[in-house]
Amino acid sequence: MLTDQTTQYARDVLSGDIIAGEFVRLQCERHLRDLEDGPKRGLSWNPEDAERAINFFPAVLTITEGAKEGEPFTLLPWHVFVVGSLFGWKDRNGFLRFRFVFLETGKGQAKSPLMAAIGIYLSGFCGKKRAEVYMIGETKDTARVMFRDAVAMLRAPIPGKEGLTLEDEKYVIRGTGDLAYKVEHPSSSSFMLPIANGDAPSGPKPIMVAGDEVHEMKSNKGIELWKAAVTKKHGDSVMVLGTNTPSIDQDVGTDYSEMCQKVLRGEFTDDTLFAYIARVDKDDKPLEDESCWIKSLPALGITYPIENVRALVETAKIQISTQLTTLRLYFGIPVGSAGFWTSEQAWDECQGKVKEDDMGDRPLHLSLDLSQKNDLTALSGCWEGDVLAVKTWYWTREYEIESRTTLDHIPYREIEAAGQMTINKGRVIDYSFVAKQIVDLCGRHNVVQMAVDSAHMEKLVEEFQRQGFAHWIYEGPDEPAGSGLKIVRHKQGKQVNFTVKSSDDSSAKQDKFLYMPTSISQLEDHMLRGSVMIDDNRLTTICASNAVVDQDAMANKMFDKARSRGRIDGIVTIAMAVGSATTSMEVTESTSYLDEDDMVFL
Repeated sequence: MLTDQTTQYARDVLSGDIIAGEFVRLQCERHLRDLEDGPKRGLSWNPEDAERAINFFPAVLTITEGAKEGEPFTLLPWHVFVVGSLFGWKDRNGFLRFRFVFLETGKGQAKSPLMAAIGIYLSGFCGKKRAEVYMIGETKDTARVMFRDAVAMLRAPIPGKEGLTLEDEKYVIRGTGDLAYKVEHPSSSSFMLPIANGDAPSGPKPIMVAGDEVHEMKSNKGIELWKAAVTKKHGDSVMVLGTNTPSIDQDVGTDYSEMCQKVLRGEFTDDTLFAYIARVDKDDKPLEDESCWIKSLPALGITYPIENVRALVETAKIQISTQLTTLRLYFGIPVGSAGFWTSEQAWDECQGKVKEDDMGDRPLHLSLDLSQKNDLTALSGCWEGDVLAVKTWYWTREYEIESRTTLDHIPYREIEAAGQMTINKGRVIDYSFVAKQIVDLCGRHNVVQMAVDSAHMEKLVEEFQRQGFAHWIYEGPDEPAGSGLKIVRHKQGKQVNFTVKSSDDSSAKQDKFLYMPTSISQLEDHMLRGSVMIDDNRLTTICASNAVVDQDAMANKMFDKARSRGRIDGIVTIAMAVGSATTSMEVTESTSYLDEDDMVFL
């Protein structure tokens, strides 16, 4: 049995016959996995529709510029996978499965001509009446770049038709030359129209919205309005966005790219999204090894000459400004990207299963980031030992869970179904559930103390009092100790205060304050040494991947919630718990010249 071209591409990527980067490999894995599991979710693969679409391009369209100008528009291998996936996969109603398609590659990989050609196919060759195709950009001039590609193909000779064009046969182009402003397909009352990102006609019903140069867009407002129109339309409708790899300060492109990466990694489920993200891998060195270039430049050596890249790389090696631009635009390395907040390899290696029943009487340190009542709440526990063991519990509210799933890019219901979080019924988080978990942990384990962010702490204290649970708040070494659970405030900013005690002070360990820079540093140290195991939880990984760290001149670090890419509550509490446990385990020695009770402020 012959394998269709789309599936063969996926197999060739995963076998290594086609060299591709991480995210392309993940999309190919997803394709093959969905061939097996997709029918359970109402998805169907129709290779005949995929092949029909793939074969349309060279049969009807002609390449209008570049090294292969005048030749039939034979799809590049990566084009084949995109087009076949778009038109071959169907939902349970028989319509196009993918309503959001994201294409990110290096420069010069024929994204714009591909999107323009798809617009032609949808507007006149799919049997759809009144098909509306919109080509958007940050400005109308940007939108016209892709639109001009479509116009040029309509005016180019149809392969094998002795000079006959689609303009002669099927289409009317309004405007002359480069001033063309609209394309119409009279027999189906369909049209193609370029339009600025912020503009929109009244009540559009698009079969396709194609957005080019997304990394240059300053706001996602227009994209979201068009995306809503695509979602609202009954039947086939798709948004296709094309972009080079954005820099970290290009927020719109970065946000959409990172959302797609989460879907590809399985952190978020969206059966309507397709992403082809061509980047070199983290360990690749494109300025030294050209064998990795094909990962971000899938047209390399076919329509894009390798000599062009070699010249750029030689310049980039000696000119730092050119180097940064080259790494981003040609190899998919985001310039200035905060990336993962610490060593991603170290994070992956410390993931495992932490079972409470195996902890015995090991001292346990709790930490709590208590949210607003309409937010996410995280509680982490860290057991002392040669290898620290960390586990996190999560709560959120049922109210508006669907909209927050989309807003936060977190599949809350899937994570709850996996037993990795709790969704409380109602409009607010019920603090009694959080308090009960803490009380239960104190009853089953040797809890040393609980570190908390002072914000909203009074609400937890009220709940403890309501349940009759003994607790006390540590106010410093000069204040008397209480009974029950010891609660220690954990500062979240970059300021660090060191209290120095003599080595014969038995309370030295308890008197150390808890600060985020110290806790983050201790967590990173344990991860790099392999002396911590963090319970493998999908939501924890999402929080970790969202985190952005801010650092001052003294290298004091804190998690920056304002700049982070989404929810980070779980990684905050993990750092707090590890910091509490590590501080408790350390042996304090008198190595300072400071007198007892002196304090240094950094």
